[in-house]
Amino acid sequence: MKITGIDNGKAFDWGNTSKDYAKYRDIYPKEFYQYILDLGLCKDGQTVLDIGTGTGVLPRNMYQFGGRWIGTDISKNQIEQAKILSAENNMDIEFYACPAEDIDYPDGTFDVITICQCIWYLNASAIKEKFAKILKPDGKMLILYMGWLPYEDKVAGKSEELILKYNPNWNAYGDTVHPVYVPDEFLEYFDIIKQEEFRVDVPFSREGWHGRMRACRGVGASMNEEELAGWNEEHWKMLTENAPEEFLIKHYISVAELQVKK
Repeated sequence: MKITGIDNGKAFDWGNTSKDYAKYRDIYPKEFYQYILDLGLCKDGQTVLDIGTGTGVLPRNMYQFGGRWIGTDISKNQIEQAKILSAENNMDIEFYACPAEDIDYPDGTFDVITICQCIWYLNASAIKEKFAKILKPDGKMLILYMGWLPYEDKVAGKSEELILKYNPNWNAYGDTVHPVYVPDEFLEYFDIIKQEEFRVDVPFSREGWHGRMRACRGVGASMNEEELAGWNEEHWKMLTENAPEEFLIKHYISVAELQVKK
């Protein structure tokens, strides 16, 4: 996949890192899921479509609250891992490999659409009307994001430096607390009814943080074998010198709740 404005057009493929993604990126803290529940969403029989579901982290973690989930992702490898993980836990979740732009459901099918950690990859012009139609008249769309804070957290900052050393095209560095991106095109069909950011400390082991970073776009999804081997060795060395076996990484969570215009 190549997208203008992302990594200077360098190609990336989440399928290359699906096994790491499945093992190391199920990291959202309880505050993340509780925030969604406190909005009254994704529970109690509601039908939810999760766009860019990856390995199904959001549907799998919220399955216990009674929503009926369907997850889609452009990557067949990601969907394969999502199916394996949900089956291992006896979860009845539908997963499909499908670009967001090709999704096709009858009008009024869903109570909620969730877009987690992937809004900038979507063609908003192509999906805005379709998403509004497949939602029920009072349907909601949740745009969700969690990012580490490299200027406030030493380990996160050093991890970013090493990604840039091996992949200088990566442009997802230097994050600070800010509202999650809501494409202007969405505002033709949706109203923003809530937007909020809050900080969280997320626990990791050395292995867990190493794997989580390897499963990011700038590393496992886009580096070649030689680059990845060099990064892998140097990043692990950095962790042994700068982090205890168990530690916290400073993050923030950013949420936008949208509702179909009346």
